[in-house]
Amino acid sequence: MKGKFIVIEGIEGAGKSTAVNTVKQFLRHFKIQDVICTREPGGTVLSEEIRHLIKKNSQNKEILSDKAELLLFYAARVQSLENIIKPALSSGTWVIGDRHDLSSQAYQGGGRGIKSEFIKSLANFTLGSSFRPDLTLYLDLPPELGLKRARKRGHLDRIEQQSLVFFEQIRARYLELIYDDHRIKMIDASKPIKKVTADIQNALLSLLEK
Repeated sequence: MKGKFIVIEGIEGAGKSTAVNTVKQFLRHFKIQDVICTREPGGTVLSEEIRHLIKKNSQNKEILSDKAELLLFYAARVQSLENIIKPALSSGTWVIGDRHDLSSQAYQGGGRGIKSEFIKSLANFTLGSSFRPDLTLYLDLPPELGLKRARKRGHLDRIEQQSLVFFEQIRARYLELIYDDHRIKMIDASKPIKKVTADIQNALLSLLEK
């Protein structure tokens, strides 16, 4: 039996890492032991090197262009998909992903202003038009709150240092993208952790009951 692919999405400070652990524990409660976690960008040796290129501030002051950033994300994503995610799903292992394709549509589409048609064509070419997560949990919260949480964690990477307007545009695009997609469940990440956990568990129950 094939495994399921569950993705956690949201802006910085939304609590994705905590949500990943919540999903993992919930699945194990239902005796689903074959579970792996991945992150984007990252997951494979090459993808982790690409992650470093995307996240760091260049020492030689070379500016990473928006299109180059988008292409790097997809290069890392397809490496993870072909080498980790698809083989795991085929073997019956469940995969919990910290971000997937929705992130590029929101960050590079909404935040960077790259045309959605170009991103969709790139996604279809690299990932295949039929491949989709079984469930995406979008953790929603105001960007001001998310950035405040992110700053408490310490050093901000190149993307986390972007303006508030940038993250407001990202959130707006997320909300557009999830509006009519039944495979995406919105979780109010501004609520107390017990409420967030309960909402995640309820969304997972719906998936398990299918």
